[in-house]
Amino acid sequence: KKVRRAGLDYHDLARVTRHKNYQAFLEYLDKEKQGNYRLFACTTKTTGHHVDAQYKAGDVLMFGPETRGLPAEIIEGLPMEQRIRIPMMPDARSLNLSNAVAIIAFEAWRQMGFEGAL
Repeated sequence: KKVRRAGLDYHDLARVTRHKNYQAFLEYLDKEKQGNYRLFACTTKTTGHHVDAQYKAGDVLMFGPETRGLPAEIIEGLPMEQRIRIPMMPDARSLNLSNAVAIIAFEAWRQMGFEGAL
């Protein structure tokens, strides 16, 4: 119900799948994408900027909860080039999750030539 409400009238554009744990999620990705993907950790706990990544079709952007972000073991399990952040001014308040998703997803879409856009 909360997912439906959060998605407003866009729920028909998304396929939501809940996984038992992170390992089950990785197994699902391997099967679903047949190994043709890269997983990006979107986190404040890295130095690489989201605009420096070279996105391609099949890539997966992973965000954690607003309050605490992704667990350290997930971040550390990925190569440095797959750990990305949005540059921020030092004293600025952090962005909320929906804004962060919009910024990074838009950059990935831009790099792929706005595939599917009008």
